[in-house]
Amino acid sequence: MSWVNKCKLSAIESIKYDDQQCLEIEDLWNTLHSTFNKALHRQVNVKVLNEIDDKPILFWPSFSKEEFRLALSKCNNSSAPGPDKLS
Repeated sequence: MSWVNKCKLSAIESIKYDDQQCLEIEDLWNTLHSTFNKALHRQVNVKVLNEIDDKPILFWPSFSKEEFRLALSKCNNSSAPGPDKLS
């Protein structure tokens, strides 16, 4: 099934602005800059945050830089970390 193969598009090719793909870094920058400026002075209703349930704080066990590097070296560059391995 070809529809389940790894996607070959780069990250900037998947971003569209005004129905145009951002194929160049300058296009990507202009898109992000324009989007940020449009949202900059909009009103934000922070009361919606009160509707989010509080979750208990989880603490990470200590680990060394070497343990971190070792864990990263075992990661696959074409999938997300975790048991599902989604691309």
